[in-house]
Amino acid sequence: MTAVPPWDAFTSAEAEVRAMVADPRWQGLSVPDRAHVLAARILVTPDGDRWLFGAHARWHLHDPADGRWHLAPPPRGTRARQVGHAAAALPDAVVPHGHDFHAEPGSTQAFVGPDVPERLTEQLRVLVRACGRKSELDYPLTAFGEIFASDVPSTVAAVWGTIMWCAYAPAFDGNERLITIFGEYLRRSLPGDEWVRWLPAPPLLDLVTLVAERLRAGRSRAALRLAAVMADTAQILLLDTRFRPRALALLTMVEPMLRRPGLGDAGEDDETRRAWLERCPARLCRALLVENDPAEHFSHTLYDLVEALAFTAEPPRAAATFLADLSDSRETLPARLDHRLRMAYEELRQAGLTSTSAAESTQPEGFPVRPGGVSVAPAPVLEVAPPDRGSAAEVLGAAYAMGLAWGRLTGAKVPERGLAGQSALVRKIVHERDDDHTGPI
Repeated sequence: MTAVPPWDAFTSAEAEVRAMVADPRWQGLSVPDRAHVLAARILVTPDGDRWLFGAHARWHLHDPADGRWHLAPPPRGTRARQVGHAAAALPDAVVPHGHDFHAEPGSTQAFVGPDVPERLTEQLRVLVRACGRKSELDYPLTAFGEIFASDVPSTVAAVWGTIMWCAYAPAFDGNERLITIFGEYLRRSLPGDEWVRWLPAPPLLDLVTLVAERLRAGRSRAALRLAAVMADTAQILLLDTRFRPRALALLTMVEPMLRRPGLGDAGEDDETRRAWLERCPARLCRALLVENDPAEHFSHTLYDLVEALAFTAEPPRAAATFLADLSDSRETLPARLDHRLRMAYEELRQAGLTSTSAAESTQPEGFPVRPGGVSVAPAPVLEVAPPDRGSAAEVLGAAYAMGLAWGRLTGAKVPERGLAGQSALVRKIVHERDDDHTGPI
């Protein structure tokens, strides 16, 4: 007989809200009416914390200090009861629209651990080989020049850029086959340590530039070929959940160009980027937060990190050890945290354990970095020991995505050898080099 999982207040409340939002009548309700319905389903835990399952199909935690609601995964399995709450006190931002509940869940795993599926890599290898036969005179390298040699055609850069933009967290094993297929085109060795490549996440503008420049040059066929390469790459990437949400979003942005070549993307790069973003349907909005709302995107990656650390006794405290790697010279980070995270982070700061990737020189409002990009960290305050490789990959991916999101928000730079807490975790799993080549699907 199959064991029945114990009843959980958070799971029950979540199922109830999902059912209401899925009901066609939800769209007919005004925002105040929706808020009223949600306010009656707020949960309170014995410590007094108030929890709401709302926008983006995610939990929000009420901050008793200032009344704000922060994205935060709940303490599932903790006793909770339903309480009334003033509907007028709920900000519109936490009330579901409906389309935000249709987001692709994706995966927070980095590519440190399970490899990309072999059939996906093989399809991309064939595509890269074909793209490499194009002429750099017809396809000049107008973006990604720091990655590729000057004689590499932009068709190859279009594949690379699509992979890196679609990746939730572009941190790869040094022997990841998906990266090695680009070896002959690289300008220099990729950044990282002896095993992990901590790669930058390009902005959408870099992909747009490849296409828009060709259109402005009157080379519409070349522009369409680049858009087609991006679409082909994104279509292949749908096979892996670590790429899927943004791959879907990118397809909705570039495919209209292929169906209607005269769509009018020949303006300046920023103007073309806005046109691409406007084509993406609302149901994929979370995938584009990285472009449209860096602050909200940072909050979502932090949610993912705390959720990935659910195996620990105190996920907020564990997450704070990764937050401690971030440089915060303007002290803006604490105000972006819920009160549980804020307290844990402040304890580390008072102990002098924040900015643990710090060094002698630093970019303004950036990650402090030692010469050569080496991360330095004190002894960890809280041991993070994932139970298996999959859990470790989820923590590494979420932590790296969080670091990149902080960089997008503040202009911070990520050390070439990764942030300190992540590098320490990698050292614990470095002996597990023989990956399961099936990967997550």
